[in-house]
Amino acid sequence: MNVSTPEPGTLLDKLPDVYDRMCPSRGVLEHVTSRWGVLVLIALHERGYRFSELRRRVAGVSEKMLAQTLQTLERDGLVLRVVHPVIPPRVDYSLTPLGAEAAVMVSALAHWVEGRMCAVTEAREEYDARA
Repeated sequence: MNVSTPEPGTLLDKLPDVYDRMCPSRGVLEHVTSRWGVLVLIALHERGYRFSELRRRVAGVSEKMLAQTLQTLERDGLVLRVVHPVIPPRVDYSLTPLGAEAAVMVSALAHWVEGRMCAVTEAREEYDARA
Protein backbone atom coordinates (compact mmCIF):
# COMPACT_ATOMS: atom_id res chain seq x y z
CA MET A 1 0.00 0.00 0.00
CA ASN A 2 1.31 3.41 -0.88
CA VAL A 3 0.88 5.97 1.91
CA SER A 4 1.97 9.48 1.11
CA THR A 5 2.66 12.30 3.52
CA PRO A 6 -0.35 14.63 3.67
CA GLU A 7 -0.05 18.28 2.77
CA PRO A 8 -0.06 20.63 5.80
CA GLY A 9 -3.51 22.01 6.53
CA THR A 10 -5.35 19.12 4.84
CA LEU A 11 -7.90 16.90 6.52
CA LEU A 12 -5.19 14.39 7.34
CA ASP A 13 -2.50 16.31 9.20
CA LYS A 14 -0.80 13.06 10.19
CA LEU A 15 -0.46 9.63 8.65
CA PRO A 16 -3.56 7.43 8.91
CA ASP A 17 -3.54 4.97 11.79
CA VAL A 18 -6.52 2.62 12.02
CA TYR A 19 -5.75 1.99 15.70
CA ASP A 20 -6.26 5.70 16.49
CA ARG A 21 -9.92 6.17 17.47
CA MET A 22 -9.99 9.58 15.79
CA CYS A 23 -8.54 8.38 12.48
CA PRO A 24 -10.97 8.72 9.57
CA SER A 25 -9.72 5.40 8.21
CA ARG A 26 -11.89 3.69 10.81
CA GLY A 27 -15.02 5.03 9.17
CA VAL A 28 -13.91 3.83 5.75
CA LEU A 29 -13.04 0.42 7.21
CA GLU A 30 -16.53 0.25 8.70
CA HIS A 31 -18.13 1.15 5.35
CA VAL A 32 -16.09 -1.39 3.39
CA THR A 33 -16.54 -4.24 5.88
CA SER A 34 -20.19 -3.74 6.77
CA ARG A 35 -22.53 -6.57 5.76
CA TRP A 36 -23.98 -4.65 2.83
CA GLY A 37 -20.74 -2.89 1.95
CA VAL A 38 -18.94 -6.19 1.42
CA LEU A 39 -21.74 -7.65 -0.67
CA VAL A 40 -22.17 -4.52 -2.80
CA LEU A 41 -18.45 -4.33 -3.49
CA ILE A 42 -18.28 -8.00 -4.44
CA ALA A 43 -21.32 -7.72 -6.72
CA LEU A 44 -20.02 -4.59 -8.44
CA HIS A 45 -16.67 -6.31 -8.91
CA GLU A 46 -18.50 -8.83 -11.14
CA ARG A 47 -19.92 -6.05 -13.31
CA GLY A 48 -21.85 -2.79 -13.20
CA TYR A 49 -25.47 -2.90 -12.10
CA ARG A 50 -28.59 -0.80 -12.15
CA PHE A 51 -30.12 -0.21 -8.72
CA SER A 52 -32.91 -2.79 -9.06
CA GLU A 53 -30.51 -5.40 -10.48
CA LEU A 54 -28.10 -4.83 -7.62
CA ARG A 55 -30.89 -5.15 -5.09
CA ARG A 56 -31.85 -8.53 -6.56
CA ARG A 57 -28.19 -9.63 -6.61
CA VAL A 58 -27.64 -8.69 -2.95
CA ALA A 59 -30.54 -10.73 -1.60
CA GLY A 60 -32.06 -9.44 1.63
CA VAL A 61 -30.94 -5.81 1.42
CA SER A 62 -33.73 -3.27 1.73
CA GLU A 63 -34.06 -0.46 -0.77
CA LYS A 64 -33.19 2.05 1.96
CA MET A 65 -30.05 0.18 3.11
CA LEU A 66 -28.85 -0.33 -0.45
CA ALA A 67 -29.30 3.36 -1.23
CA GLN A 68 -27.43 4.34 1.95
CA THR A 69 -24.64 1.86 1.29
CA LEU A 70 -24.18 3.02 -2.30
CA GLN A 71 -24.19 6.66 -1.24
CA THR A 72 -21.61 6.01 1.48
CA LEU A 73 -19.34 4.03 -0.84
CA GLU A 74 -19.72 6.71 -3.52
CA ARG A 75 -18.72 9.40 -1.01
CA ASP A 76 -15.65 7.33 -0.08
CA GLY A 77 -14.67 7.21 -3.75
CA LEU A 78 -15.30 3.49 -4.17
CA VAL A 79 -18.48 3.52 -6.25
CA LEU A 80 -19.26 5.46 -9.40
CA ARG A 81 -22.89 6.50 -9.95
CA VAL A 82 -23.84 7.47 -13.51
CA VAL A 83 -27.24 9.00 -14.23
CA HIS A 84 -28.37 8.67 -17.84
CA PRO A 85 -30.63 11.46 -19.13
CA VAL A 86 -33.41 9.18 -20.38
CA ILE A 87 -37.04 8.60 -19.48
CA PRO A 88 -37.54 6.68 -17.30
CA PRO A 89 -34.35 7.68 -15.49
CA ARG A 90 -31.54 5.12 -15.57
CA VAL A 91 -28.77 5.01 -13.00
CA ASP A 92 -25.80 2.67 -13.29
CA TYR A 93 -23.39 1.77 -10.51
CA SER A 94 -19.84 0.50 -10.96
CA LEU A 95 -16.56 0.49 -9.08
CA THR A 96 -13.90 3.13 -9.30
CA PRO A 97 -10.29 1.90 -9.46
CA LEU A 98 -10.11 2.44 -5.68
CA GLY A 99 -13.32 0.45 -5.24
CA ALA A 100 -11.97 -2.37 -7.38
CA GLU A 101 -8.94 -2.61 -5.06
CA ALA A 102 -11.21 -2.82 -2.02
CA ALA A 103 -13.46 -5.36 -3.75
CA VAL A 104 -10.53 -7.71 -4.39
CA MET A 105 -9.67 -7.63 -0.68
CA VAL A 106 -13.17 -8.16 0.72
CA SER A 107 -13.95 -10.73 -1.98
CA ALA A 108 -10.98 -12.82 -0.85
CA LEU A 109 -12.22 -12.67 2.74
CA ALA A 110 -15.81 -13.53 1.76
CA HIS A 111 -14.69 -16.50 -0.34
CA TRP A 112 -12.44 -17.68 2.49
CA VAL A 113 -15.47 -17.60 4.83
CA GLU A 114 -17.55 -19.57 2.31
CA GLY A 115 -14.81 -22.15 1.93
CA ARG A 116 -14.28 -22.56 5.67
CA MET A 117 -17.93 -22.75 6.79
CA CYS A 118 -17.67 -26.46 7.61
CA ALA A 119 -14.79 -25.74 10.00
CA VAL A 120 -16.66 -22.79 11.52
CA THR A 121 -19.82 -24.85 11.99
CA GLU A 122 -17.78 -27.58 13.66
CA ALA A 123 -16.11 -25.06 15.97
CA ARG A 124 -19.49 -23.57 16.89
CA GLU A 125 -20.92 -26.98 17.70
CA GLU A 126 -17.91 -27.82 19.90
CA TYR A 127 -18.21 -24.46 21.66
CA ASP A 128 -21.95 -24.87 22.23
CA ALA A 129 -21.42 -28.38 23.60
CA ARG A 130 -18.97 -26.99 26.20
CA ALA A 131 -21.17 -24.02 27.15
